[in-house]
Amino acid sequence: MSGGGPVQQPHVLREYSLLADGERGAVLGPRGDIVWMCAPRWHDGSVFSALIGGQGSFSLTPQCTYIWGGSYDEASMIWRSRWVTTEGIVESREALAYPGDEHRAVLLRRVHAKDRAARVEFRLEPRGDYDRKPLTDLHRDGDVWTGRVGSLYLRVLGAGAARPKSDGTRLEFVLALEAGQQHDFVLEISDEVLPDEPPVPDLEWQGTESAWRSAVPPLTQTLNPRDSRRSYAVLAGLTSKTGGMVAAATTSLPERAEAGRNYDYRYAWIRDQCYAGHAVASTGGGALLDAAVTFVAARIIENGHQLAPAYAVTGEPVPDQSHLGLPGYPGGGDQIGNQVNKQFQLDAFGEALQLFAVADDLGQFPAELWPAVHGAADAIADRWQEPDAGIWEIEPRAWTHSRLTAAAGLRAIATRSGAGHRQVEWLALADRIVADTSAHALHPDGHWQRAVDDPGLDAALLLPALREAVPINDPRSKATFAAYLEQLTEDEYAYRFRHDDRPLSEAEGSFLLCGFLVALTHDRMGNRVLARSWYDTTRAAVGPPQLFSEEYDAIQHQMRGNLPQAFVHALHLETAAELYHDDTTA
Repeated sequence: MSGGGPVQQPHVLREYSLLADGERGAVLGPRGDIVWMCAPRWHDGSVFSALIGGQGSFSLTPQCTYIWGGSYDEASMIWRSRWVTTEGIVESREALAYPGDEHRAVLLRRVHAKDRAARVEFRLEPRGDYDRKPLTDLHRDGDVWTGRVGSLYLRVLGAGAARPKSDGTRLEFVLALEAGQQHDFVLEISDEVLPDEPPVPDLEWQGTESAWRSAVPPLTQTLNPRDSRRSYAVLAGLTSKTGGMVAAATTSLPERAEAGRNYDYRYAWIRDQCYAGHAVASTGGGALLDAAVTFVAARIIENGHQLAPAYAVTGEPVPDQSHLGLPGYPGGGDQIGNQVNKQFQLDAFGEALQLFAVADDLGQFPAELWPAVHGAADAIADRWQEPDAGIWEIEPRAWTHSRLTAAAGLRAIATRSGAGHRQVEWLALADRIVADTSAHALHPDGHWQRAVDDPGLDAALLLPALREAVPINDPRSKATFAAYLEQLTEDEYAYRFRHDDRPLSEAEGSFLLCGFLVALTHDRMGNRVLARSWYDTTRAAVGPPQLFSEEYDAIQHQMRGNLPQAFVHALHLETAAELYHDDTTA
């Protein structure tokens, strides 16, 4: 690193919001500091990297002492920072122009002095390729600056008063606003030559507001529709025009300080995409279900038995892991790429078949995609006895969850009309898988165990009953749920599995996906009061922006891991829909 001022102290994760347009995301902190954004797309190099210890950032910060707050505009990824200062109230409305262009990011920032005059510090220091390439070739034309960030083109509107600092690698100035005055900044970053004219702020704002209104449905038939719309907007914001939905916007945020669990989640996981599609189907379907079906089916048709667990949103392979040479978020690392690219995950085929089945129920599974069904079913038939990495992506074993998920997918798709003459074959294979798993992976106490050679419990073992690999009232389902509640939950927080002899909350954070699985299981078993209680506890494990991370430290009440975690938002949405429907039909 070079140039720039001192690296600012990071915030706790609960204080970060996200701006997203489907093609990339910008992580925004309470100082008005954008500390993470990749361009042109999710998996490309960052231009702002302060979140993991780089210099690159873009901040708009009140010059006087302030208390921060903020919220999203309803059913959108448009954020409004609000600072109550010693001199008055300042707001900044923030968005990535939506829907995004795959080549050009358009970042909108509108600062408003609400009731008194205000002074706001502007500081723009983009550094491309993960902080390696500073801003160069700066030129000003009136109110517009242009430049280059490595191979990327940059233009910023509204910063004509700014002056270059530190060898021309950053722009700074203090914006003075009169009471009631507002000021627009528009930052463009592109891998193609920019249009001749910069965007018109009012038009960009109008288009973005209108697009979000069209993208997010009312979701009135869910518990807490406002919260449901928040999760839906997050899923939409993480979903590219290709149909691919990234697992999260960030990389290397620690699940546990100094525990080595730091991963790059800026890729589209097949399993996560299926969870999102399933959740949207539970609300009646729509564009996000189409996106999930299209992306997952394309990967199966292209790759068949060799389906990878995850891909870039472009469909390209996930790169190998490497390090950036940055300090990382405290307790975390600086890793990009993901070792998942070398794994086999059997359950992905089963999840895909379940996704295709619910889409078919809603008339959202085109006949031309049935080759993907046959490809997934054939892969299960040929590979179900192989060890796989499982849902938690650890050492290859005969994971019970993976096998039962494959059976659930076969059963789901076999009942659809398109199965034709293969219905009997697929149902027979599902029966065989369940019977074999029951013979070798059923604990002497009557519950499912993690694997043939692992008698432990696992939250993933709740999914087979929810997805009807076995009935919810089957003795094995009931015994598994009872044992799980006793051994892997505490104070209505759910954990994946037991790592060692330490207390659950010391080994890792509560896994929010699992909390929603408990709520769904209680609901399916008729325990509606407990289902609602678990739902409320789990959905409260957020910060002010209401974004879910992967884990939640129930002792310190802090978020852990990359954010926002798409599959948690998906299960939140599904749980809100299912509990609502069961409450109204009881």
